[in-house]
Amino acid sequence: MYNENLRVHSKVVTEATKNALKRRGVSLEDIAKIVYEMQVPYNDGLTMDHCVESVESVLKKREMQHAILVGVELDELAEKNLLSEPLQQIVTADEGLFGVDETIALGAVFTYGSIAVTTFGHLDKNKIGIINELDTEPGIGKINTFLDDLVASVAACAASRLAHRTRDLEEAGETFNELPPEETAPENNIEGAK
Repeated sequence: MYNENLRVHSKVVTEATKNALKRRGVSLEDIAKIVYEMQVPYNDGLTMDHCVESVESVLKKREMQHAILVGVELDELAEKNLLSEPLQQIVTADEGLFGVDETIALGAVFTYGSIAVTTFGHLDKNKIGIINELDTEPGIGKINTFLDDLVASVAACAASRLAHRTRDLEEAGETFNELPPEETAPENNIEGAK
């Protein structure tokens, strides 16, 4: 049963999410580089600062935060051999038919629409940037079964946000050249959203 007294403040969850990524060796800039690569061909004036802002906005979403916290926790438990068998072996091997890692990451993508879903599929298949590094990271005991897909999920959502923002700019006769990075997230300007 839901207990309101145990509710965790949004700032705590956001900080825990960023810390989980950092602890696993993933920076916001690493994810923003993927977003930039995906969106720069379509966006005049797009900068890395716009992409970082978009990644930060995605990481404020509870669906994404929860997915990251669960996935990173499972990777870390697997590294410590704390999962029960046969799950331990399945996660350690990152078995191709497992699919739960993609399912968790994909669930968080749905918030940003069909463009995010198709972008996630592209990133999951092509493993761009840090996604490839996480997927193929050498080292005994290093497990990123969930993390690589979660990073793809964040990047897909951030790229989708920018694609939708591009449409708004086009309709206003503007480009990212005229848009300061902090305006990449117009939802931040909603009264009470701070």
